[in-house]
Amino acid sequence: MARMKFYCDAERCIECNACITACKNENEVPWGVNRRRVVTIKDGEPGERSLSVACMHCSDAPCAAVCPVDCFYTTDDGIVLHDKDICIGCGYCFYACPFGAPQFPSAAAFGSRGKMDKCTFCAGGPEETHSSEEHTKYGSNRIAEGKLPLCAEMCSTKALLAGDADVLSDIYRKRVINRGASVLNWGVQYKKAGIDS
Repeated sequence: MARMKFYCDAERCIECNACITACKNENEVPWGVNRRRVVTIKDGEPGERSLSVACMHCSDAPCAAVCPVDCFYTTDDGIVLHDKDICIGCGYCFYACPFGAPQFPSAAAFGSRGKMDKCTFCAGGPEETHSSEEHTKYGSNRIAEGKLPLCAEMCSTKALLAGDADVLSDIYRKRVINRGASVLNWGVQYKKAGIDS
């Protein structure tokens, strides 16, 4: 069985925020909640990089480990989902997640901020597939339609990829090898042109 994962290539991300917009529109995410965000490292400095970050659907999810009511569950595809009917809004998952994925609809004291929301890998939730209740609480269920998350499909530079972890590993490996080869070729080309590198 596949293990569904995200991969964001910092060398390709151009910080266009198409992934954020696609997620918000497809899932009708409430105002103030961002299931996905673009983080820029070394902003305005040499070596600046951007990454699209959301729930990484961890194999051993720390959010699930600390949840006092066990509202998290993992699908057969390795997608970490939660049940909003069980969630009490305590916020433990927010502190446990290294990616800041759990979001709350309002900024108030724990327990009064509402039910936690996070990226569902466009896999819906525990309600009946494609029901209006599922869409209202969790957004689109593109996985049930045989599609990938819209954030990854909308990425124009293919910096954000989603799918089977083994396939993503192969793509990443090929990209790294090609980057190394192109850097080596640049040096050869500079020497052929008589330019010192």
